[in-house]
Amino acid sequence: MAGRATKGDFVSVQRSRGGVVLLSALVLDSVGNGMFMPLSLIYFPQLTPVPLALIGLLLSAATALTLPVPMLAGWLADRIGPLPLVVASQLAQGAGFIAYGRVHEPVGIFLASALVSIGVRFFWSCVFTAVADYADGSTSTMSKDSWYAWANMTRTGGLGIGGLITGIAVAGGSDAFYRLLSDGSAVCYLLAGIAIGAVVRAPRRAHEKDAAVGYATMMRDRPFVAFSAINTVFAVSTGMLALGLPVLVKNGIDGPPWLSPLVLAGNTFLLAALSAPVIKRLAPYRRTRVLIAAAGLWAAWCVAFAGLVPNQPGWVIPALVVASLLYTAADVLHAPVSMALATALSPPAARGRYLAVFQYSFVIAGMIAPAFFTTLFELHRALPWLGLALLNLAALAGMRLLERIVPASAQQVTEPARA
Repeated sequence: MAGRATKGDFVSVQRSRGGVVLLSALVLDSVGNGMFMPLSLIYFPQLTPVPLALIGLLLSAATALTLPVPMLAGWLADRIGPLPLVVASQLAQGAGFIAYGRVHEPVGIFLASALVSIGVRFFWSCVFTAVADYADGSTSTMSKDSWYAWANMTRTGGLGIGGLITGIAVAGGSDAFYRLLSDGSAVCYLLAGIAIGAVVRAPRRAHEKDAAVGYATMMRDRPFVAFSAINTVFAVSTGMLALGLPVLVKNGIDGPPWLSPLVLAGNTFLLAALSAPVIKRLAPYRRTRVLIAAAGLWAAWCVAFAGLVPNQPGWVIPALVVASLLYTAADVLHAPVSMALATALSPPAARGRYLAVFQYSFVIAGMIAPAFFTTLFELHRALPWLGLALLNLAALAGMRLLERIVPASAQQVTEPARA
């Protein structure tokens, strides 16, 4: 069964090194992401004559190409290690963004977007395995939850920095600024990949009993499969603030245009500042209980948003800001602990495949969340929030049942990194 190995079952080839470089490279990666993310739907219309509707189809097709990537990436990570794949993914994204400013026709847009999308999918399919492998060989006493929390802090901070740079630069409005931002993103990805490849090292781990673990065996692993399914709800929840808040403010409560950026910026700052300190204080608690608390906080946030009404800014705006803190608290709890639990449920020799497949919960969430929100919002402004609240309550109950079959060794946040 997944996650049952003891310290003596592992063979360490080398100690980890380059932890500061790894986290710094994740900051660079996220700055590059944050610089381009606000431009994703306006970049090519600004620089090319291709119609917006066709650009949307090209971007969607490029993303669809990446659906098989996690399974391939996980298999490769277990064969050659995740770090080379992380480096290759960042170099691919850097090359793709260099191409972004130099394509002018649909075929070029599709090819450049496909290169970036494939790099993104490889990155997210391997980076958490790389962090877990690094933690295994580290002399630090931090748990994997803390390593993931630090990774989340650096990533969130990088996204905020990148978004701020873009907000300042786009104010110029010229094509040159847009090309400068895509080239700047490319430089960030390339530097991050080079830094990790040159400096960061993590041990390769072997576990003979798990050597034959494959995808068919994984699908019979009840705790892991059940948790991955439940995490799809959590993944929808974690993306819903950025997706739904601007629409709610503009079309649901007739709020001021500055409200959404202010709330999203505050959320980014709090996530960057609080993840590691909060996770450190959760050491006495079970991972499943932490995720149950996150589900409860998300449900409360959704109920609060469902109660917001138009034309009453005196109490609605403060209520929205306070309710958003419930979302932030849930996200602080969920992001590192969910990855740490998925890691703990993974056999060491198949960690790459397990964590890559776990990313499908986020892939599926990204596919269904826009339709879920827009369809219900068209019926009534409160319905998407009430629907998501119910889903989180169901996920809460599911986590409570799952707790009975999750091994004790995978439960505790205090699990030390194996040195």
